[in-house]
Amino acid sequence: MSEVLHLAWADWFQLFFHFLSLSLLAVGGAITTAPDMHRFLVDQQGWLSDSQFNASIAIAQAAPGPNVLFVALMGWNVGLNAGGLLPALFGVLVSMLGIMLPSSSLTYFASRWSHANRELRSVRAFKQGMAPIVIALLIATGWILASAHGEPARDWPLWLTTVVTALIVWRTRLHLLWLLAAGALLGWFGLV
Repeated sequence: MSEVLHLAWADWFQLFFHFLSLSLLAVGGAITTAPDMHRFLVDQQGWLSDSQFNASIAIAQAAPGPNVLFVALMGWNVGLNAGGLLPALFGVLVSMLGIMLPSSSLTYFASRWSHANRELRSVRAFKQGMAPIVIALLIATGWILASAHGEPARDWPLWLTTVVTALIVWRTRLHLLWLLAAGALLGWFGLV
């Protein structure tokens, strides 16, 4: 983004409360809420560009550490777009508090309760019922990230690499670092 955003306090509260609400939907991890984050941050508010959004996820997933780091990078980028280092640090604080407070509190209390009641049929049913929801949210996240690659007919080598990689991960026990190395070589040679 080339222009500086002018975020008022109401905008920062809106960012905080949006991440607060997404926190309770992150049943498969924060990454499962990426489609709604994209809708809010890129499409609705225009606080991030598509490339900033995708880079936030890619950098955080490549870095060692918790999966939720991409939320901090999104807050960082919103703050940078709003005017520099201090807003960027504030963006990290706002986004991370918003995404971590509700889910951490709920997880703490719910895990204590479910552990004490783990033999109840309703607890077992709830755990089994959440699996398809998590899978659907992960597929939606993958679709958002994949759609940034462009048209399948034009960028077919990239799409083919994605499909082959997904099949290898699904059907074999090949370590992911080998697949990353293969992807890096394909990119280095300009094949994808």
